[in-house]
Amino acid sequence: MEDQILIIRSGGGSLMVVLFQGKFHALDFLGRMRRKRVMLVGDSIMRNQWESLVCLVESVMPTGRKAVTYNGPTMAFHALDFETSIEFAWAPFLVEVKDGPKKERVLHLDSIEENAKLWKGVDILVFDSAHWWTHSGTLSSWDYCMEGKTVLRNLNPMVAYEKGLTTWAKWIDLNLDPKRTTVIFRSMSPRHNRDNGWKCYNQREPIEHFTHQPHIPGQFFVLQEVLKRMSFPVYLQDITRMSTFRRDGHPSIYGRARDQKQRLHLKDYTSDCSHWCLPGVPDAWNEMLNAMLLNMREHTS
Repeated sequence: MEDQILIIRSGGGSLMVVLFQGKFHALDFLGRMRRKRVMLVGDSIMRNQWESLVCLVESVMPTGRKAVTYNGPTMAFHALDFETSIEFAWAPFLVEVKDGPKKERVLHLDSIEENAKLWKGVDILVFDSAHWWTHSGTLSSWDYCMEGKTVLRNLNPMVAYEKGLTTWAKWIDLNLDPKRTTVIFRSMSPRHNRDNGWKCYNQREPIEHFTHQPHIPGQFFVLQEVLKRMSFPVYLQDITRMSTFRRDGHPSIYGRARDQKQRLHLKDYTSDCSHWCLPGVPDAWNEMLNAMLLNMREHTS
């Protein structure tokens, strides 16, 4: 059965529909990526997707013809015979967090160059930024925001998100050439342990259907509006709705081994309903990503 995936292109507001059957052929993918750099940029859930993509391709390669390297906030898988690298760059906000005068964590909504220098020269960039913007209380990811020299305290997270994404969008518009670089922005990965979601603990089956429209995080709509204003053709990879059904796909409390005593009190432990088991949901994201790249190649060849 084929699935229809709607891909939104911001440049000119045109729409493109991609049909794919979800089959990932590693050698075909590597052949099309020959002598290219692919970089996934974002938080630990994007790293989750990077791990999935590496697993999908590395199994077809001899041990001596593949390698992984680490360099500060980046890591890269190298397919040596294809001169291809599949990289991950840590940048959960895309914009920068710096230490303040009293070691406060300051989110600079208009500062991006330190992160963005890693993105130059990359052939295919896949971005994600969503979850860290809504952390609150003791889990808050910053102490206050700044825009220029203006200190912004108690800023609405969605307002901050829009400002940060706009900084990213301006950098993409000014610094990248669409004839040289393909840019994709992956939508927010759903979590199933929030007020409007499902508990993922002890879930063994996907959700078959919703009695009402599933909750779509506010970041999704902010992202759509920012992409519409861009001149660079950024493609939106919408994985939010499809992944919402997979309440059974998270590590839950099984992210690490438990001894016999702990197993008797599993519900006392924090349930990870944000990241995903592998093999699992991120593999489907990468199957979609592969179909998008193949479709773009056919439209430009």
